[in-house]
Amino acid sequence: MAEDLLEREPAVATDVLEKARVAPVEVLRRSDEDLRLPAVAPPTTLPLEPPLVPQVGEQTRAVGLRAQRPDSRNHGLGLTRYIDDIALPGMLYAKIKRAGLSSARIKRIDVSKAEAMPGVKAVLLGREIPLNLFGTSIVDQPLLVDEIVRHAGDGVAAVAAVTEQIAQAAIDAIEVEYEPLPGVYDPIEALSPDAPKVHGGDTNIYFKKLIRRGDVEKGFAQSYRVYENRYTTPGIEHAPMEPFTSIADWDANGRLTVYATIGRITLARVDLAKTLRIPISRIRVIGTVVGGNFGGKNEIRHEPVLALLSKKAGRPVKGRFTRVEEFVASTIRHPMIMDYKTGVTKEGKIIARQIRMVLDGGAYCSFSETTLGKASILAPGPYQIENIHVEGCVVYTNKTTSGSMRGFGAPQVCFAYESQMDEIARDLGIDPIEIRLKNFFREGSMSATGQVLHSVKVIESLNNAARKFGWEAR
Repeated sequence: MAEDLLEREPAVATDVLEKARVAPVEVLRRSDEDLRLPAVAPPTTLPLEPPLVPQVGEQTRAVGLRAQRPDSRNHGLGLTRYIDDIALPGMLYAKIKRAGLSSARIKRIDVSKAEAMPGVKAVLLGREIPLNLFGTSIVDQPLLVDEIVRHAGDGVAAVAAVTEQIAQAAIDAIEVEYEPLPGVYDPIEALSPDAPKVHGGDTNIYFKKLIRRGDVEKGFAQSYRVYENRYTTPGIEHAPMEPFTSIADWDANGRLTVYATIGRITLARVDLAKTLRIPISRIRVIGTVVGGNFGGKNEIRHEPVLALLSKKAGRPVKGRFTRVEEFVASTIRHPMIMDYKTGVTKEGKIIARQIRMVLDGGAYCSFSETTLGKASILAPGPYQIENIHVEGCVVYTNKTTSGSMRGFGAPQVCFAYESQMDEIARDLGIDPIEIRLKNFFREGSMSATGQVLHSVKVIESLNNAARKFGWEAR
């Protein structure tokens, strides 16, 4: 081909060959462009050590820049499709009958009147559930109580009907005979050997945590002053605008689809597979747009019940909590009782801190193990303390179940240790900012559990906050 070009146009051929010798890549790229083929990009070397702090507009478009949420337009125009906007063909509506008693034994349940009502397509009792227990750490919570009621929100029967009104009338028609049992409602009383045992056995304590560092008794003996205070925090309901709502639907091949606003759909699939005793591969959980969570939608509530009602009726079933059910049948933040004993020098330096706390877990375990662990680790606060003793436990009571909520025990202990820091500062006549700066973690400090801390910015953060707040002028 080069010879033909040389014979026909020797000047052009000479020019092409010369350029090929000087800049062969450029000639190849021109040829590629002429042939409409992509040019081969030269290899680039990536940095082996990327910067620790993202540079504005380089690693991400969000850091340091205005970012618009992709769902903001639909939210603003009211076009977002929440789960209660979903209606499947032939869908039924479910209701669950709540016990209304906090501690009792079920002697008899009569569902005959509910089954005979026009429009009622399925009725379900606890004994019909293949595995009537679930739980994240301890599998202790029934979906529908079959024998022992442990708190007022326990479900005892469920109904699926063509309308919510008929379903409500049906559960009202279900007759339940109870034998009241003694209950316990105070976590400190629950510690007593003589207290009623919510789940039987010898104790109401079901998780303990112990963290020790140094010698607190020696630290207290060396202290200028020792402060002892008790702090309590109540249970808090998440109260999202969107109540618990789910839809269960089976296909002709025996596969289950569940629509729900559950935050942990993998955990939900596992619990559904266990309680229904079907392979997890036959379960699909579709997470819909969440209308408020705050940690309260991390586990199943009524989804297996809806699934069994749907299977019985042969139609999709939707279940939606009432606002009352949100308060009595969901989970709350753990109420806590915290005893703090802190020894300090005359200048306000903390020498020793001893903490004992009791978490009220309510009727069932839920996320109590995680909550106790985080509360115990964070209980001493962000302070350098050589001598630490943290002892905590969770107890059963006949109250609403305590579960996950933003912070998992951290907000409660933060309230306690910061309240005591203020009281110590006031008693010693030291500025509250100053006493914290004296005791804060620093780069390389070690936590109570032996973790060496890096990138510690708590001192800079407090100084910046105090300056912006105008603390010195105050």
